[in-house]
Amino acid sequence: VWLQSLHISNTHNSGIVMTAHINAKAGDFAPTVIMPGDPLRAKFIAENYLMDYREVTNVRNMLGYTGLYFGQPVSVMGHGMGIPSMTLYAHELVHDFNVKRIIRVGSLGATQPHVKMRDIILALAAGTDSVTNLKRSAGYTMATSAHFPLLQQAWMLAQKAGIDIKVGNVFSGDLYYDPDENLIPALENFGVLGVDMEVAGLYALAHQFNIEALAILTVSDHCLTGEETTAEERQLTFK
Repeated sequence: VWLQSLHISNTHNSGIVMTAHINAKAGDFAPTVIMPGDPLRAKFIAENYLMDYREVTNVRNMLGYTGLYFGQPVSVMGHGMGIPSMTLYAHELVHDFNVKRIIRVGSLGATQPHVKMRDIILALAAGTDSVTNLKRSAGYTMATSAHFPLLQQAWMLAQKAGIDIKVGNVFSGDLYYDPDENLIPALENFGVLGVDMEVAGLYALAHQFNIEALAILTVSDHCLTGEETTAEERQLTFK
């Protein structure tokens, strides 16, 4: 709903762009791209929320669509798993297709007792154990945070709609099956709301290229209780 209040303009150019991983043409992507990890979830979003949508890319089945949301052009595309995959697609969208705003709509594992299954999280900032961001910042550890006007707008509209939403820090890990037994206790101790695999990479890229970025995350599993959802639930029910 809050996308209705974004001012979106889209310039359509002729000609073929096509990158190594996106086979779209110039003008195929809107300035705002919604990005879930799962390309099938991108398909679900296009089919259920966009009008007059069309497929614009399908390289390696990483599906992308562009359509209208309440009359505004919006694109949705999968980004895969992990910071390297997230930033590969985001880089090409920004550098080659003039995308100005990327909103990750993904899942995360909760690392706090008060965070419950299917809670909605706005990622204020993201830590990481990945070294990829260090390559963007001359080896220095820079803060990676959301674009505040986007986060504030999402928060305000969620409050207006009566959606229970939490705002806080997350952590983007390189390993889904992490053998480090100290990680989850450390995240819990530092008040980190949950762990994903992409937000820190997206936010760092957004800082580097001066675009807007936000992550809106649904709790799909709980690192403290062992609760989890199925792949089908994540694809079809995280609305």
